[in-house]
Amino acid sequence: MLDPRTNAVRGDLADVRLAALVFAPHYAAPLQCIATRAVPLQSTRDAVSEPLAAIAVGDRFEVLELAGDNAWGMAPDHGLVGYVDRTALDVAATTEATPA
Repeated sequence: MLDPRTNAVRGDLADVRLAALVFAPHYAAPLQCIATRAVPLQSTRDAVSEPLAAIAVGDRFEVLELAGDNAWGMAPDHGLVGYVDRTALDVAATTEATPA
């Protein structure tokens, strides 16, 4: 069994990168985002839950679900899974080179 604190897996949804390791009714590919302001990483959607970590400006966050004001996913710099305020995130710029 994978640890849901460090692996993006819930009863209803999992990171597609974990498909070979765990069954889930739905899988999602992560949307790479960057924090535009400091925001706590929460263990639940409840804004008053105890923070797991502090996401700093510029930290990466891999979004797997957007629901209401929340984004659920993985904070790879911290190795933790949780919820953040989605308004603190912006889609990361791609670093792929465009063909000439």
